[in-house]
Amino acid sequence: MTWDRNISGNHNALVGLAARYNYYDDNSTATKDTLTDSNAPDDFILPGVFLQDEWKLNSKHHLLLGMRYDYHTVHKNIFTPRIAWKWSLNDKQTIRVNAGTGFRVVSLFTEEHAALTGARVVEIKEELKPEKSYNVNLNYSTRITGGKTALNLDASLWYTYFHNQIIPDYLTDPNKIIYANLDGYSISRGFTLNLEGNITRKLKVLAGVTIQDVAKFENDGTGKNVKHDILLTEKWSGTWALTYNFPAQGITIDYTGNIYGPMQLPLISSLDPRRGKSPVWSIQNIQLTKKVSSSFELYTGVKNLLNWTPAKNNSFIIARSHDPFDKKVEYDASGNALSTSENPYALTFDPGYVYAPNQGIRMFLGLRLTVK
Repeated sequence: MTWDRNISGNHNALVGLAARYNYYDDNSTATKDTLTDSNAPDDFILPGVFLQDEWKLNSKHHLLLGMRYDYHTVHKNIFTPRIAWKWSLNDKQTIRVNAGTGFRVVSLFTEEHAALTGARVVEIKEELKPEKSYNVNLNYSTRITGGKTALNLDASLWYTYFHNQIIPDYLTDPNKIIYANLDGYSISRGFTLNLEGNITRKLKVLAGVTIQDVAKFENDGTGKNVKHDILLTEKWSGTWALTYNFPAQGITIDYTGNIYGPMQLPLISSLDPRRGKSPVWSIQNIQLTKKVSSSFELYTGVKNLLNWTPAKNNSFIIARSHDPFDKKVEYDASGNALSTSENPYALTFDPGYVYAPNQGIRMFLGLRLTVK
């Protein structure tokens, strides 16, 4: 429910009430205790109230002030303020700065699908608190035009500080995924640049690149916070989509793709022969579409043009796929897998290493019928 009103010409006020009802139940450990066989689905109402004022300082400067209050049945009072400033340099260039706080109640089993593979025991060490964040973002956007060309350029710098973040621990015990609120803090900071536009009215371009530093700073037991990289998180990535039209022939060519920088991967033991970091990898696709009539199209193409999969230059992807229940694994007194003639790398079954599509190059052919 919202109520908005213009006040004194320069202020647009917005007041609102919100209520979210959440009910979640399934037949997994997300809601069911497998030891007692009791079921306790998530069932709560999250009420909230918010207030916002858009203040027009002058024709080029706008200031947005907002705050929100929510009440959670478990996590109690949650307050999230925000401020944003918009500077219109001219009719084509804009600078925006916004900062504020946020919170997120994590649903472990619906968000962390690795927990449901059955390869590891899920251990929740404590009563989990909601994740909280403090963030600031600087954005610049401009429109470039000339002749038959029109481009939109968007660049952003961001910094986010996370408190109480829940990061799954795959490394402490290869047979477990351990969940707990981070004893310390984590950050996400970086730069992103996006380009979108049309060139000569036939070529459409959409491209973007992101450079980021994502890390956690964890208490080492002496009161010092030590920096650790986050598993399965790349330092840089890029994406693109190019579309070229041949109007006279009724043909369209689409070339899309993405590229990812190296990321740290979850190894099971010090003897694990797989790569500790992924290589630079890219998935690229091409599609050709022929418009036969106003309602009928034919299309064909190739997915994963480079025929790349994580198995390239790797001994294997899924550890001990031939022994998914670890029946032939031997352990020491501490529960660690031992190196044996049958298991020379001291591994247990684990599919958590897979970080990219496993399907190689493939072709497709189809038709599209549009009924009006």
